[in-house]
Amino acid sequence: MRIKHTYIIIATVFTVAMFFSCKNNFKEVQQVGVLQNKPIGEAKHINLKYTDSGIVKANLLSPKMLDFSNRNFSFSEFPDGVHLILYDENNNENVVVSDYAIVYTQTDLIDLQGNVILATHTNDTLFADQLYYDQRREWLFTNESAFFKSASGSIGQGNIFDSDTKFENYLILEGSGVSYIDE
Repeated sequence: MRIKHTYIIIATVFTVAMFFSCKNNFKEVQQVGVLQNKPIGEAKHINLKYTDSGIVKANLLSPKMLDFSNRNFSFSEFPDGVHLILYDENNNENVVVSDYAIVYTQTDLIDLQGNVILATHTNDTLFADQLYYDQRREWLFTNESAFFKSASGSIGQGNIFDSDTKFENYLILEGSGVSYIDE
């Protein structure tokens, strides 16, 4: 009987010790997932200049940038829009503006959304609801509403737009039919 009584005391001591050593970490556990969904950094009033060999190639202006490089598929988000000035080899300005933008680091893809306007120094102008820019291929495309007016006066409108960055060869589909405009 004495051995049985000793086992009961030992079991009780361990149970009480375990009970008092446990903490309620539920709130901390919940925060783990939340922290992974939050940006790792936030920047305000951005005026970023990109240079190559001492020559300014681009100037990015934005009220706010959120850095999500803590994710497996990292990206930077510009929730309040962007104003981007791109300079060509002759220092001519080409301007891109949008209400919202995301830059995907791994794929070099930029997603511009809301009142997207791209205006070149030669007065070619593209208006779109959404526009993707593939930085590797230097290619613009969308499957949303787009309107393009070239400097020569050609006009195209549709729901699919596909073009190189200089608008030397572009395609507009749907809406007002198929438009191949070769200047």
